[in-house]
Order: sequence, then C-alpha cells, then structure tokens
Amino acid sequence: MKQMLLRVFLLLFIPFTYAQVSHPTLDYYLPDNVSYNPEIPTPKELLGYVPGEWHVSHDLLVSYMEKMAAASPRIAIENRGRTFEGRPILLLTVTSPENHKNIAEIKNQHAALTYSGSESLDTDSMPIVTYQGMSIHGNEASGSNAGLLAIYYLAAAEGPAIDSMLENVVILFDPSFNPDGLQRFSYWANTNKNQSLTSDPQDREYREVWPGGRYNHYWFDLNRDWLPAELPESQARIKTYHAWHPNILTDHHEMGSNSSFFFQPGIQSRTHPLTPKLNQELTAEIGKYHAAAFDKIGSFYYTEEDYDDFYYGKGSTFPDINGSIGILFEQASSRGHIQETDNGLLTFPFTIRNQLTAFLSTIEAAQAMRTKLLNYQRDFYANSRSEAGGDAYIFGSQNDPARAAHLAQLLQRHQISVYEADKDYESKDLKFDKNSSYVVPKNQKHSRLLKGMFEKRTTFEDSLFYDISAWSFPLAFNLDFSENAPASLASTKIDSVSLPTPLTLSKSDYAYLLPWGDYYAPQALNAILNAGLRAKVGIQPFTSGGVIYDYGTVMIPVQNQKMNAEELNQFLDKVAKDAHLTINPVKTGLTEGIDLGSRKFIALEPQKIALLVGDGINATDAGEIWHLLDTRFHISITKLDTRSLSRTDLSKYTTLIMPTSGWGGGIDESSADKISEWVRSGGNFIGFKNAARWMKRQGLIDFTTVETENPATDVTFEQRRDFNGAQVIGGAIFKAKIDRSHPIAFGYDSSEINLFRDTTLFIETDDTSYKNPITYTDEPLVSGYISDINYEAIKGTRPFVQQSNGSGNVILFTDNTNFRAFWYGTTKLFMNAIFFNKAM
Repeated sequence: MKQMLLRVFLLLFIPFTYAQVSHPTLDYYLPDNVSYNPEIPTPKELLGYVPGEWHVSHDLLVSYMEKMAAASPRIAIENRGRTFEGRPILLLTVTSPENHKNIAEIKNQHAALTYSGSESLDTDSMPIVTYQGMSIHGNEASGSNAGLLAIYYLAAAEGPAIDSMLENVVILFDPSFNPDGLQRFSYWANTNKNQSLTSDPQDREYREVWPGGRYNHYWFDLNRDWLPAELPESQARIKTYHAWHPNILTDHHEMGSNSSFFFQPGIQSRTHPLTPKLNQELTAEIGKYHAAAFDKIGSFYYTEEDYDDFYYGKGSTFPDINGSIGILFEQASSRGHIQETDNGLLTFPFTIRNQLTAFLSTIEAAQAMRTKLLNYQRDFYANSRSEAGGDAYIFGSQNDPARAAHLAQLLQRHQISVYEADKDYESKDLKFDKNSSYVVPKNQKHSRLLKGMFEKRTTFEDSLFYDISAWSFPLAFNLDFSENAPASLASTKIDSVSLPTPLTLSKSDYAYLLPWGDYYAPQALNAILNAGLRAKVGIQPFTSGGVIYDYGTVMIPVQNQKMNAEELNQFLDKVAKDAHLTINPVKTGLTEGIDLGSRKFIALEPQKIALLVGDGINATDAGEIWHLLDTRFHISITKLDTRSLSRTDLSKYTTLIMPTSGWGGGIDESSADKISEWVRSGGNFIGFKNAARWMKRQGLIDFTTVETENPATDVTFEQRRDFNGAQVIGGAIFKAKIDRSHPIAFGYDSSEINLFRDTTLFIETDDTSYKNPITYTDEPLVSGYISDINYEAIKGTRPFVQQSNGSGNVILFTDNTNFRAFWYGTTKLFMNAIFFNKAM
C-alpha cells in the first residue's frame, strides 16, 4: 500500500504543460490530477496576480506565508529574528496535523539520532526532515517566487498520497534566505518592467545598478556565511539547522541565462575529503528523482560540472559535514520577466516552474529514501565518535581576550562544546594562560565539523575551486593555537561565552593608558576622539606601575581636556565597558622607557572616513568594510558613490578608502585628479588588492610587481580553462613576518601573522628595509592551494605598501584584511592604517 501511495504521490508532482509562458495560470505550475482545498487562498487572492507575472516583494511574501499558516493546520510559522533592515526571518514547518501535535517529541527523537545510543531507535517509524530554502541571493528570485506555489500546494493539495507524505516528512521551509536582497531586487525588476514585455538582454530591466539584489544589507554574499555565521540571517539558519538536524537541505539559486538547470552531485574531484563517499552516492541517488521529474516536463538539466562541494561555508556543502545531504539547485536566470538566450526565450514563469519541480522532487526523494537517509545520519555521527581523537584543541590570547571569545562564541553557535582551561599550558613555543584560553575536546558530537573548521590542508586532489581552499578559524582569528592538547585540560563547560567585562575604572588626576592589543581598542579610541578629547599614541614600549605597555599604547591626559577629572573618569569608564577592555589610570608621567611627556607620544586626531562605493568597486569587499566600521566599532562613515565624486567635497574627510576595484573603472578622470589633489593636500588614502593598478596609474603610489611566466606547454584546447584556473589563488592562508615597531603592526604581540590572500598581485620589497614592515616568509603557505609558480613568486614579497604623497599618505594592502567579517586576526592592520597613518 505504501509503495502504491508513493507512486501516486510521484505522479502528483508532474505538471503537464511543457511550453514556456509569460502570462501563466496556476495550472501551468501545479499538477491537475489532484484536488485542492477551496478554503486555502491561492497566491493570486492576496497578490492580485499569478506568480511569475510580477516579482513578489518580501513584504507580500511574508503576508502570504502568514495567511497560509492561519489557513492550514499543516503549517506552523515562526519569526526567528530580524535582518539588518528589520525584515522577519521566517521559518515554516509543514507536516501532518497529527505530527504538529507531537512536533517537540519528533524533533527530540530526530536529534537523538546524532547521539550515542541511537542504535536502539527505530528509524522505520520516524519522519524524515527536509530543510528547503529559497533565493539566498536576492536577485535569483525564481526560488522565492516558487515558494508561493510550493506552500500553496503543501497546504491545499488533498488525497491519501499527500496525507501519507505529510505523515512521513517534516518540511522546514524558508521562503527567503535573504529578505533584504529579495526586496531590493523585486523593486528593481518590477519598476523596470514593460507592459509589452521586452526580451532584449540589454534592457535596463536586466541590468541592475550597483550593488544589485544579490547581497544582504551590508552587501555580504550570505551563501558564504554558513560556517562563519557572522550575520543575523545566517545565525537564524544555523540555529534552526542544529535544532533539527535535517536529512536533506536544498539551496535554490540561479545562474547565467544561457544555461539550463543544475542539480548535484557536483565535480567529484573537488569534494572535501572529510565528506563521506556515501554522501555523494546518496546525492546522486536523490538526483535521479530530480532527473525523472525534469524529464517529464521536458526541461534540460546537467550534473557533475561547474560546482563543487569543498568549502563548508556554502549552503549546499555545510550539511555534508553535519550528517546531511546538501543539494544545490541552479536555474538559468531570466533576471527580469523574459529574456533572449542561446536556448530561446527564457520566461520568469518557466524558471519558477523548474524551481517548484526541484522542490517537490526533493520531497519525493526524501519520502522514498526515508529510512536510508535516517540511517545514514545515525551512522555518520557514530563514525564521527569513533574517529574523534582523545585529545583537545586549545586556543586563546592574553593580549586580546575578546578575539578568542568571539571564536568560542562561533563554536557555540555550531553547538560545539567549549570549556575553561583547568591550568596554564605550554606547547612548543606557545604559552596558554588558563584565564584567557578555551579548551575544545575533539571527542564530541560535532567532531567532524570541528575538524573541518580547524584543520590546515595543503594537498588537494584538484587544483580548481569554486570558492576558497582554506578557512582555518584559529588562523583567521590569529590566535595562539595547539591541536594536540590533553583533554584533561578541560575543566568547566561554558554555557555561554561572553566578552570580557572590565572593572570600574579608578579615577586618575594625571593620565589614562589604553593598551592597543584589545580587539575593540579602535572603538574606544574613536569614542574618545569624537568626544573632543586629546589622545596620543606611544611609538615605543614602556613600563608604568609595574605594567608593561607595548607599541601603540594610547595615552589620554587628564589636564587640558574639555571634561574635568571626574567627568573624564566616568566617560572613560563607560567607554571601557562598551568596548569590553581595560583602561588603566596612572599617577605619574615617569616610566621605565619613554615618559608620558615624551615626543614619542604622537597626537591623534578624529577620523572622518569616506568609503568609495558604486560602479567599479567590488560590493562584497566594500560591504565588509562598512559592516566592520559601522556594527563592530560604531564608527560613522560616509559612502561616496564613484559616479558623484566630481560633485563631492573631499576636504571634509581625513581618510578615503578604495576597496577592491576593477581598475578604478567607475571613476572618471576629473574625479581621479580630485582624489590625487586631496591626497597631496594631506589626505590618507587606503586601497585594497586590485585597486593597486589604479593607484599606480594615478601616480598615488609606486611599486614593482613580481612577474611570472607560465607558458601553456602541452596543454590542449580542452584543458585550457583548467590550466588557467589552476593559476588562480581563490583563497589561501600565508604566513608573514611583521615589524612590531611599525605603526601598521601596533597591537600585535607576535612577529608573525596569518594573512588571507585571493590575488596574484606580488609586490617586491623596498630596498629600504624599514619600509617593509610586513613580508611573506620564505615558506609562507600555511593552508590552502597555490600553484608552484605562484608559490615561488610570493616568497619574500610584501602585502603592504605605505608611501608619502605631498602632505598626504597612501597605503596599499594586497590582501583583504576584513575577509567575510570572520578574519578577525587582521582587522587591526586596517584600523592602524586609519588611526596611525600620521605616525608612519
């Protein structure tokens, strides 16, 4: 009987209209051999149109989801939080009414599969769990628009096959993984739509203005944040994921308009080695259900090309290290409503129908493979426990406890247990203080995930990567780190890691000292300077009151301030508490080393920061800077559009930042000249990565690059893309030496640092050694892939250049110091370039 119901259920998923349409009816999308509950409102009843005629805005998408939850006992809805723009982050749980009555028990039983003792659980009687999410890239909107139809079908379809499915499957449904981006794109597509539809790809409808709808509010690619989980949308998803442990997770995307439809498996040689082989076999088996569904509606598709399963920070790969099956769907994009392509006219309704088909065929596969996938999940965690070592990781930083706390918080977001250290510990040349270190035993539930987050890897089966090849979090956070500490070091489990809380600041009548090693020291300094207070930075170490103060210590005198001594004490006490750091009062200017009245304390000035955005600027790199300054350090910045620079008064700003730029293509000649004049008049210009070419062309900075030659010998035409792709540094980690006495390195307590790099811009060192405060070591690769020829080229080069230009200052970073908001370890370099540029 079950097999008969399943066959009937499969047939229900097959729409019978093959042709593309631009003005669809509901029948175009939905099976016509099933009845629908007339009490359930159709999308048109709320929207006023059939999905596909217009792009649904996020507010209307939310309204329809709420309406469906109110109308159907099959659906429960919850708001898991808010985006930066205040939009709800919804989750709908769809299953039978009877399952809803026991949903907490079902969730707990499902979670029990991941624990020791799960062998006694009867998977034959357990529902399977799918987690299906739409349009994490907001301008890949066919997913969220298909979500309108998917939820209608799940709520309204009637019959024994539907009832059977709902009894055996719990569907977690996120109709919009990226609410802010979807809203932005829907506005663009709808306001540029013609009544007489235009299919010309050159029409404005298909050419969004910068930054486009792909990203969230701060221009992050949310499909790279599943592992770092730095953003509210991601944190909501991760919390849901770890609460439910879904067996299948689907991630609905779009790709170039001239393609067809992709579903996984991807390129096998690029699967991460920690992913079990059985995972890929099950992915391929699920793919057969997709293939059958697409064959029946006449839609073309492909597998095992273009996309891979290596970086665990993507939505379709994150499940693979967590006992689940992650599946990427990529639909050729109409971008607007109808577009000419190599395959003929591509309509928005057609893209929606394909996404709906994949959504439903996933549920079909989940039901058919239910016990197989449940058993796979149970075995995954059992094998993880047997593989886990008996030792532990330990990491920490006496110099910067906040940075270590943030990594511990990230681990806890992923349900990885973190412990206090029982005692001080030494490993090789590293010393771990028990009060500023965290111990993470390897033998715990998420041991494979933990390994995937912490490991260093330099050998690979393939030389091509869809995304980055390295992301080791202790290296990204630039923390002291040992991977073979005894598990006995773990003492008390920490329920919730919090940032340091300083003691109340004692009053001084002379001066206060702010050590610069703390991660949030820039936040404190900015608050001090913006309050109109005087502050200076010490460019040499000294000792005061028995405390050693390193390079970069900020001194705030009590006298000659706009506040009296009592007001200043109260203000600095609040600053310290807000920034989770310690400010020390001192009673005398006499020290061991430079005295507080020394000219080696250099006056600091408030920073008015402008960030170049718009045409020619990489949106994600710009967004990372905006997010860092705005949300972490609470520094107000001005975003200057490259198209309006000619009408901008640059004299208002002390620092101008150019993120990665496509040769400065968005900046016209007069604006470029204006920037050059502003620099010569005293401005501080900071450029990143490929902005170097534009900076050099403008005469702002001078450097010599290391040129490489790699002739394509014995490379066939078919192999050309692989050959060229292998020369790309898609994202790897390299070790560099730093001169701690240089202002760019203030706040670091080690002479080495781990840098993230995704460019092949190699700059030769200056003949004057002190102009090379950061240089790659002779054997710099720590983790990730780099070709042999590029590895030789990078050795001994410098990723940082600073030069004077007139009265101004020009700084270049060849690497991204703020990568994806989780590269905490190099944030200080960037902030030093802002606050201490006059000291360089």
